[in-house]
Amino acid sequence: MFISCHCSYVWFYYYYYYFWLRVDPYGFERSEDFDFESYEELMSEYLVVLTRRSIKWSKLLKRKSKVQKNFKLKRYVRKGIPNEHRALIWMAASGAQNQLEKNPGFYQSLLVGQHDPKLVETIRTDLNRTFPDNIQFRKTSDQCLQKALYNVLLAYGHHDPAVGYCQGMNFVAGYLLIVTKDEEKSFWLMDALLGRILPDYYTPAMLGLKTDQEVLGELVKLKIPRVGQVMEEHNVMWTLVVSRWFICLYIDILPVETVLRIWDCLFYEGSKILFRVALTLIHHHQALIEQSQSLPDICEAFKQMAQGPFVEECHTFMQKIFTEPGSLSMATLTKLRETCRARIAAQES
Repeated sequence: MFISCHCSYVWFYYYYYYFWLRVDPYGFERSEDFDFESYEELMSEYLVVLTRRSIKWSKLLKRKSKVQKNFKLKRYVRKGIPNEHRALIWMAASGAQNQLEKNPGFYQSLLVGQHDPKLVETIRTDLNRTFPDNIQFRKTSDQCLQKALYNVLLAYGHHDPAVGYCQGMNFVAGYLLIVTKDEEKSFWLMDALLGRILPDYYTPAMLGLKTDQEVLGELVKLKIPRVGQVMEEHNVMWTLVVSRWFICLYIDILPVETVLRIWDCLFYEGSKILFRVALTLIHHHQALIEQSQSLPDICEAFKQMAQGPFVEECHTFMQKIFTEPGSLSMATLTKLRETCRARIAAQES
């Protein structure tokens, strides 16, 4: 009985694999050239990991009404959060749950009354562009998430007028809804991401985003100097090759399961996870970048980084992001951010 209670996560995958071959567990349609044989081989190994982790998580959370951050929980998060516990842990680790409890009714209050017509128009324009390959965001779906997506984006736009709405936010909100299936929780997770974890990423000037792209360039010079030399020789701006990595938080860049594992750590440990992922991808494909003879070659190399077994085997990939880049302290990031931000401000003044 104990084992059967903890195998729901496994059967979740089996159900979709056998009955919805063209749709993954999160509602995304698979491409025509999807390699089912390789997927079956990968999942046969990963399902064992998922089952083991699900049992351990259920034991850890048993009879707990509150989740406290500690070394053990951090270790568990790095090894992956089962789907059934993801919303709970993301809310607790990011501080979103505290904000929700401190502000009862606040989310609903943002949806009533007058709304900024420009904000409404901009959001509505992007609704049909949000995950067109996901059946949950189609108007024909029994439980279409478009209305929920609209509400979350509208509420956030009024909550933080300095940000309002920026392209890219629809995909972030969409992922949150896929995981939480809850508008209010998705709203407060957006607040945690955009307000505290990634400040100034989505403001009109995007200073936080620009800064972190430059910080990545500085980290590459320090940790993978030969790649840094290639980038300088061909005069490649980092924003050209990694802007979508950062602004989309790897959505539509890496496989869904890998993105969710990255977000597990992002909500718990903060923005340095984005750098760990980027540095791991670059380090692992160092030879490919060094072979590049032109700007198009480099762009193609960065495109290839996000494909293949290395990023599809999410459990192994997540283990590597904490080893391949080496040490990466917040003190180092803070210092580099100060330097890069000042440089960008001087250039734009």
